[in-house]
Amino acid sequence: MHYKFSAVFTRKLWLQIHIYLALSMGLVFAVLGLTGSLSIYRDELDELFNPELVIAEQGPMLSPDKLLAAVKTAQSNRYGVWTLEMPRSAHSPAIAWFEKPRETVDAFYAPLMVAVNPYTGHVINSRFWGQTLTTWVLDLHTQLQMDGFGRNVVAVSAVLLCLSVCSGIYLWWPGLAGLRQAFGLKHNAGLMRLLLDTHRLFGLLSAAILLLLAFTGFHLAYPALLETLTASEGMGHGDAGPNVRSTAIPNDRPVSLSEAVLVARGLFPSSEVRRISTPQGETGTYRINLRQRHEINQHHPFTSVWVDRWSGQIRDVRNPVKFSTAQAFTVWLWPVHTGEAFGSGTRLLWFFTGLMPLLLYISGVVHWLHRKGVVADRPVDVPKIKRQLLTQLYRLYRLAVKTTVWLQVRLSSLISRLKRRYL
Repeated sequence: MHYKFSAVFTRKLWLQIHIYLALSMGLVFAVLGLTGSLSIYRDELDELFNPELVIAEQGPMLSPDKLLAAVKTAQSNRYGVWTLEMPRSAHSPAIAWFEKPRETVDAFYAPLMVAVNPYTGHVINSRFWGQTLTTWVLDLHTQLQMDGFGRNVVAVSAVLLCLSVCSGIYLWWPGLAGLRQAFGLKHNAGLMRLLLDTHRLFGLLSAAILLLLAFTGFHLAYPALLETLTASEGMGHGDAGPNVRSTAIPNDRPVSLSEAVLVARGLFPSSEVRRISTPQGETGTYRINLRQRHEINQHHPFTSVWVDRWSGQIRDVRNPVKFSTAQAFTVWLWPVHTGEAFGSGTRLLWFFTGLMPLLLYISGVVHWLHRKGVVADRPVDVPKIKRQLLTQLYRLYRLAVKTTVWLQVRLSSLISRLKRRYL
């Protein structure tokens, strides 16, 4: 009797925890999930809403020196470090980053992003981070548009999401004897029962990935914590690494960007150049960011070479092949969180998983309102639902076909204009 009382009390306690977390934090979980899903395809969405960023391939790309010179000509009043991000593909622009422009110097994070045609040197546009749709959505995901305080809220939300998922698994667990029934959807017991079964099933199917995303998201919000635990200082996402200084005497023949890249690639001849940062001050060095073939970090790889601007000598090297297991674990956080570590299929899976908190929030709240007598139950007409679902799927299919055709026409027209203009 005492055992049964304890079991009921424990389950009742976890149910209250699960409900209170859903009512107090469920909407935050849904916002973080939805914005995370959209941010997975941030580059693709940016090009969709800004078709001028899709560039027709026009022969060999210009040298980094010419690209940065074009940017500095267009932004002649900017003095300081520039980071040139090389194109992601043959149809993508190069992006020059200026970290602290005077217009947004007081903002939490709002660098200037200058897109430049890598074939012609033409500056396509200049935008500030946070003032475009996709960067605004990403800021909402990472700090809820509340700067440092918002980042703390996101980190706490990640911990509470783990607690919510674990409590949901505990409440779902039917024991070994009832596993088969636990995966079923009862459509003949009313809408609320079907809604509850759907909530349980989708919660279970997404639980492992949600826990993974919450864990990686927490440590991306607090990178110093994991870096301390794994002895991997300076390896968090977005960290530029050590501040390597020049030891050569300044002269009238500084090394160019192209020469610095050539020196850096001498150590990693099969690597891909991703970013080039200009020196800061007289004692600054070039930082050449490369990606080796085995690196899972697609956009932010960790292979880096620091080249002296005056002598052309290599001052420091960071090679992921030589990372310890703990350091490799640290640098995996970002590509695992975004899904890029495992290819396009995983990105799509992560996208749908990010939609789950919204689905779970809606289904859970509606069922809770039903238990409170606010929402009435109703029978489920399965044949009618099937007909409506098929109708909606057909409409979505026709819309997708029309949208694809429209995009193809727009893209063809854009490419034709670019060819007439530049060829």
